[in-house]
Amino acid sequence: MASLESSGPEVVTIDVLAARDLVSTGHRFLDVRTEEEFKEGHPEAEDVLNIPYLFVTPEGRVNNPRFLEQVSLAYGLEDRIVVGCRSGARSLSAGADMLKAGYKHVWNMGGGHLAWADKGLPVKKPLEEEMKLHLDPKAEGVVMEEKLEVAI
Repeated sequence: MASLESSGPEVVTIDVLAARDLVSTGHRFLDVRTEEEFKEGHPEAEDVLNIPYLFVTPEGRVNNPRFLEQVSLAYGLEDRIVVGCRSGARSLSAGADMLKAGYKHVWNMGGGHLAWADKGLPVKKPLEEEMKLHLDPKAEGVVMEEKLEVAI
C-alpha cells in the first residue's frame, strides 16, 4: 500500500453528527458519489449538491477529469463545505484535491452516507421526490408501485 504524503493542509474528518450540525447551520454539502448512488438517497439538508469524484466505467473506476472545474462553478473558495460519499474514502480524496485547489473550509464526513443512515439521520431520495410531483395527490394511501401502474 502506498504511503500518503501531505503537500499542504489536510482535510479534517468529522463524524456524521458534527456534519449534520454544520449543514444545519449553513454549511453546504457536497456529495461526491456517483449519480446513481446519489439517487438512492443522500443526507437531507438545505444545500446539497452532487458532483461525482469518480465514474464507474467498463474499465473500472476513473477520476472525474472535470471535478474541480465543476466544483468551481458551484462553490467559491471561501464557502464552507462538508464533503461526503458512501463511506468517507472518496470524500477524503475529493476534499484533499479541493484544499490543494485553494478551498479554505472543507470537512470530510467520516463514515459517509452509510454512517449517516446508520445513525437514523434524515435521508432524501430524489427519485421518490420527483415521482411524487407526477402523482395524483388524492391517492395518498396507494403505494408507489400501484401509482406507477395506474399512470401507465
